[in-house]
Amino acid sequence: MAPHEQDTLLGTSLSRRFSRLPLWLSHPANIGGFYGLLIALALLLPYAYGNKNNEVWGVEWIYHTSLLVVACAVTGFLSLMLISFSKRHPMAPPRYLLYPMPFLGLALLSIDRTELMAIPSVVIWLLLLLPGPVYVHLSWAPRWRLLCMVEDGNDPFEGLETKEDSTPEAEVMAGSDTELLEVVDAFESE
Repeated sequence: MAPHEQDTLLGTSLSRRFSRLPLWLSHPANIGGFYGLLIALALLLPYAYGNKNNEVWGVEWIYHTSLLVVACAVTGFLSLMLISFSKRHPMAPPRYLLYPMPFLGLALLSIDRTELMAIPSVVIWLLLLLPGPVYVHLSWAPRWRLLCMVEDGNDPFEGLETKEDSTPEAEVMAGSDTELLEVVDAFESE
């Protein structure tokens, strides 16, 4: 495969970790459920030390954990169904928006649970839950479909134009700098 096809197939660091797992384990529903579990683990402290229902916080946490895991797994499964119809390739999710959202949601939940300020629950849960399903829908579900195609022996990039490698040659970039060319040659020989 061409380098850009490998990048499309494997993605960035998080997707590369998931792509190392067996396909049955890295199913988008499982990845979505795993995100729900991670969010539930982050909710332990706000639930345990919040002023609301402090006597039964464990039961409430277990209930919400099961809802989070099932809801995120179902959205992962729905994403896979949509991707199987649309056949689109993976897209990079907007990281600058998605990555801080769970932290902001956790901070707002902590403020709400300690009753410092009343914050609408919809805002908190939207900030907590949105990044996982968006990542699964935009990036992982299409990538998983492509990985399944590769495992079945099909070419996921069949019929698509192949991009030429537009990386400039070392000689063009270095110009007349012989020391830089020697370093590049030494690096390439290793």
